[in-house]
Amino acid sequence: MTTGDEKFVRSGELRLWTERFGDPAAPPVLLIMGTSVQGIGWPEELVAALVDGGCQVIRYDHRDTGRSDTVDFAVNPYALADMAADAAAVLDGHGVPAAHVVGISLGGAIGQWLALHRAPRVRTLTVLSSSPMGNNPGPAWARAFTGQPPVAGELPPPTPRFVEHVLASARAPRGTHRERVDADVRTWRVLNGDVLPFDEDAARRFVERSHERAGDHAAATQHDLAGRRFEDDRRASLSAVAAPTLVVHGAEDPLFPTAHGEALAAQIPGARLEVVPGMGHHPFFAPGMSARIAEMILDHS
Repeated sequence: MTTGDEKFVRSGELRLWTERFGDPAAPPVLLIMGTSVQGIGWPEELVAALVDGGCQVIRYDHRDTGRSDTVDFAVNPYALADMAADAAAVLDGHGVPAAHVVGISLGGAIGQWLALHRAPRVRTLTVLSSSPMGNNPGPAWARAFTGQPPVAGELPPPTPRFVEHVLASARAPRGTHRERVDADVRTWRVLNGDVLPFDEDAARRFVERSHERAGDHAAATQHDLAGRRFEDDRRASLSAVAAPTLVVHGAEDPLFPTAHGEALAAQIPGARLEVVPGMGHHPFFAPGMSARIAEMILDHS
C-alpha cells in the first residue's frame, strides 16, 4: 500500500485533510477529485506511478467530504470559486507556489478556474472527464429527465442509461449500511461505462472506506448545490488560460458525452484532446486505466 504524509491545512475557517507522497523537492502534482468524492478516489496505483515518475503528489478531501470539515450550506453557501480557494489553500499548506494541476469532473472545473483566475499557481493543467466550467448543464439535464428532446447547439445531456440509473437510484432502499454501499457501487458501475471491465471488488472497497472516513456522508451532496451556482467568474472566457492543457475524455462517458471534452479543448488555446476508447466517466475501476492515466499526466507535466 502506498503511504503518504497526512496533514490538515486551513482554508479560511475550514480544516481540510491532505496527504502528500514522494519527495517534497520533486515537481508537485495536485490531484482534485470530482463531485462528492473524497481524495482517496485517486487510486494508489496512479499515485505510485506519478511518484515513481519523479513527482510529489498531493491529494485532499474537499470540504464536505471525508475527514475535511463540513459546512452548513443554508447558512454559508459556497460556489466553485470557494472550492478553488480550498485547492489553493492546500498548496499553501504544503508550501507549494505552483503545481501541475490534475482534476476530474468537478475537479476539472476547479482546475479550469485556477488556471484562469489564479494562473501563477498552475504549471500545467490536465482535465479528465469534464466540461467547460461556464457550461450550465441544468436545462439539458432537466429536458433529459423529463423525456424531452435536446436543443440544437447545446452540449448533450447524460446518456439514457445514466438517466435511467439516476431515476432508479432515487427509488432504491438505503435504510441499511449494506443498501447504501450497494447503491454507491451501482453508481460507480454505471459511471465506468459499458465497454471496459469493471472491478467491483475495488469499487466496493473504496465505497466502504469512504463511508468509514466520512464524518457526515450526506454533506457531500452539497457539492451539487455548489455546482449549480453560475456566477461571472465561471462564465469568463477560457481563451485566457495560458497553462499548457491536456483534456482527457472517455469515448463512453455516460455523464458528459465526448462533445463536452471537445468543447473544452476548443476553448483553451493550444489544448490537446485525448479521447480514450472505451473509457467512461470515472476510469479508475477499470483495470489498467490508472497506469494509463498516470502516463498521460507524466507525459504532459
